[in-house]
Amino acid sequence: QVQLVESGGGLVQAGGSLRLSCVASGRTFGYRGMGWFRQAPGKEREFVAAIAWIGGTTSYADSVKGRFTISRDNAENTLYLQMNSLKPEDTAVYYCAATLPYRAVTLQIGAYEYWGQGTQVTVSS
Repeated sequence: QVQLVESGGGLVQAGGSLRLSCVASGRTFGYRGMGWFRQAPGKEREFVAAIAWIGGTTSYADSVKGRFTISRDNAENTLYLQMNSLKPEDTAVYYCAATLPYRAVTLQIGAYEYWGQGTQVTVSS
């Protein structure tokens, strides 16, 4: 069982930055791929970024590439999402998620086994 708790969301002006954190419980964090997803009102949940459990491989949605950076600290069981140059269209609830153990980097929602409760990010114009 893995519990994920996100933090770091808030209200920011366009062009600003936020850093989201996701702390995981349990002993298997280091063996799981991790991802960030987001869901805006009236829209489906969409992939934002993912990071492998080993080797540091990352993947990003085209809409955030060059602006967002995903990273992880396995010693602290923590996942991060650094978000720069934020735009109003980045407004959404952001969720962190953990894959089954030893899965490769993936943007497929179905590959993620555990989800956090989400943190709201609002970008004003």
